[in-house]
Amino acid sequence: MENSHRVEGETAAAVRVTGDEAPVEALETLILDTLDDDKAEDIVAIDLRGKSSVTDFMVIASGRSARHVNALADHLLRAIKENGVGSARVEGLQACDWVLIDTGDVVVHLFRPEVRSFYNLEKMWSVDSETAAG
Repeated sequence: MENSHRVEGETAAAVRVTGDEAPVEALETLILDTLDDDKAEDIVAIDLRGKSSVTDFMVIASGRSARHVNALADHLLRAIKENGVGSARVEGLQACDWVLIDTGDVVVHLFRPEVRSFYNLEKMWSVDSETAAG
């Protein structure tokens, strides 16, 4: 069975990190696969290349509870370190309502569902540039 994740309205097949990928794509793939393996819900990857100078990709996912969000963050941080595809800064592990993991090239937001719904980051970052300019 092939895993898939939404990438700005499209489906992107999840594959394991290989030496053939550019570093940012390898990191994104590792993050998406790790979250999928750990049963994160509603995983969305938004390509921000050319839209933001802060990061290349934003990944947003939900955990079922604060405990699940904590486990997702812990496993993701370990996977990033073990695979040597970047380092990460983390915020929000105390409450686990919203955990931010910043690797530089990819920023990951892990939410409890009601907190994700309140902030609605997908809507904020998925605005079409032509619509925003007009």
